[in-house]
Amino acid sequence: MKLELQVTFRDVEPSRGIEQAIRDKAAKLDRFYDRITGCRVVVAAPHRHHHKGRLYNVRIDLTVPGGELVVNRDSSQAAAHHDIHVAIRDAFDAARRRVQDYARRRRGEVKTHAGEPTARVSKLFSAKGYGFIETSDGREIYFHENSVVEGFERLSLGARVHFTEEEGQQGPQASTVRLAHGSV
Repeated sequence: MKLELQVTFRDVEPSRGIEQAIRDKAAKLDRFYDRITGCRVVVAAPHRHHHKGRLYNVRIDLTVPGGELVVNRDSSQAAAHHDIHVAIRDAFDAARRRVQDYARRRRGEVKTHAGEPTARVSKLFSAKGYGFIETSDGREIYFHENSVVEGFERLSLGARVHFTEEEGQQGPQASTVRLAHGSV
């Protein structure tokens, strides 16, 4: 990493041991993509459930060429996050997968699967870096410029695209968007 790692604790007592574990895991991310320019980690314990114990949230913001990768491991997604070490491990595992996917996209090594769904770009907010695609069944799916494999600037309204869908915090989103052949 080119910039200093920033670790913040919110509603959690700071610990040198926890901070060192975070530093060790962050350093390992360089193995998967050596152009990470920044890493911010926030460890928080916003929920105070008396019957479940304390649950931890871990958010990792990685700055990479062309954007930012964000991993937000919300404690409500995993009951095991009452252990701060498990919450940190899960967040960095997700960050590693996100970095590996990003590195593959940058190298152009994205696999095409038979039957990959197609859609058309229905809304495009170029200045803000996001848009929406409309599927054949009429659903609208959000995508961010970092999800576009061949370059966000190449998209236009009505362009046919292939996409990979996942459930985001505010509904369906496309984690990968690629122009369909002949749609430039």
